[in-house]
Amino acid sequence: MKLAIFDLDETLIAGDSASLWLAFMVRRQLASADILVQEKNLMDAYYQGQMDMNAYMALTLAPLNGWQTQDLAPLVEEFLQQDILPIVYSKARKRLNWHQAQGHCVVIVSATGEHLVNPIARALGVEHAIGIMLECCDGVYNGRTHGVYSYQEGKLIRLQSWLDEQGLIPSLSYAYSDSLNDLPLLQYADQAAVVNGDAHLRLIAQQRGWEQLSW
Repeated sequence: MKLAIFDLDETLIAGDSASLWLAFMVRRQLASADILVQEKNLMDAYYQGQMDMNAYMALTLAPLNGWQTQDLAPLVEEFLQQDILPIVYSKARKRLNWHQAQGHCVVIVSATGEHLVNPIARALGVEHAIGIMLECCDGVYNGRTHGVYSYQEGKLIRLQSWLDEQGLIPSLSYAYSDSLNDLPLLQYADQAAVVNGDAHLRLIAQQRGWEQLSW
């Protein structure tokens, strides 16, 4: 089995899905505009590889507290159509299609919540997705998470757990990411590719002989 692992934000799409989701919720008057300022401050730390994920998830999941999963689903679909599908990189679609045509197992692994990652993956025609897991009680979100965050080294932990659950052992793996936070994932892969990397990540890619892509 050959495995193709894709990061989501700034790799498959030209933006950050969690940030865009919050902006969508503010537009729909389902969240206060103040949340965007707080989220931006936390994202600045993310790009430096120093995100406080506990603080970030507590902030960004607060607007979901009390929502039933069945009521949120149509709102997420509206968000996908308006904000996500128009910003999917055309070259990303081609690379996804290439892997699928080769019969590779494709999985999206993201540090965004599964309430967004899973439907985005389906919209992109990708069957498998791993995102940060959200707590639900009787079908109602409580604004909390559970399990290991699929962030930095946590992406590898969650990926390996998923492979074990599926009974899969890759004979060859590919990985694609734009982010310094995904160095563990890129190092894990047999064939790594940096997508739209910053100067630091491009230098690492050059030193390690990784593919560099501009999408």
